[in-house]
Amino acid sequence: MSNHRRHCEKTFNDGTVSGVCTIKPITTNPVICCPIRLYAENYRVLQDVSDKAFGMGLPLIPGGKAVGHAKKSKSPCIAVFGKCWGGELHLPQKSGAGSYFIDWVLAKIDASGVLEEFVAVEVQTIDTTGNYRNGQTALLNGEGIIKTTAGLNWENVSKRILPQLIYKGQILQREELCRKGLFFICPEPVFERTMKRLGGQEGLVKYALQPASITFAVYNHDHNVDFVDGETVPLKETLTHSTTVYKVQEAFNNVTLPDENVYRDAILKALG
Repeated sequence: MSNHRRHCEKTFNDGTVSGVCTIKPITTNPVICCPIRLYAENYRVLQDVSDKAFGMGLPLIPGGKAVGHAKKSKSPCIAVFGKCWGGELHLPQKSGAGSYFIDWVLAKIDASGVLEEFVAVEVQTIDTTGNYRNGQTALLNGEGIIKTTAGLNWENVSKRILPQLIYKGQILQREELCRKGLFFICPEPVFERTMKRLGGQEGLVKYALQPASITFAVYNHDHNVDFVDGETVPLKETLTHSTTVYKVQEAFNNVTLPDENVYRDAILKALG
């Protein structure tokens, strides 16, 4: 695998690098909030997807170099298209205007350099709200953990994440070489909130990998290993769940409504 190094791209308004990849809410465990954090261990998450979709151990090669690598080595490999690798690929919108980007495309190239099949990969953490600069400054100054106004924008699960997963999953199902569908990599708390929005994981029937698949690949910090302050905590895959885009769409559309007349009651309460 190519040794790609990533630097923090998060900055404050004055351009200072923030370096914050995980937020610790007051009442819950830490939540990974930066997708680059999920690319630790030399993009291990992409190798994990490749192993599940195409078999164990095939090397990941930047997209433009993959055919040459396969021919020279006379063995199959995985062409990687994504940021800092082989360039991001995108899906056109229905109207033809604009596009949705796919974070990663992993394409299996056979020993003669021919494209056999591919899968798409989305990597999603969660956006932050408020401000954590005072907390970052305190940590850098050795003052320990202090309270900030930072929070997590869980509304994006319904507003942006799930609609895009459904849209992309439906398009990919029509691709004759996309035989294993879409993989969705996310931190464990994001998966849990997504399942809550969909009515629970038990409602998403498990299926074998297929063109209509959406596979949730869930990661979290691995606190069962010894680590040193200042070093990156390893990640561990905590769950993999494959269902179909149709089950996700069905669950997304099955909204649980509140009791009737909630607006009336709120107005009356406000009126005193």
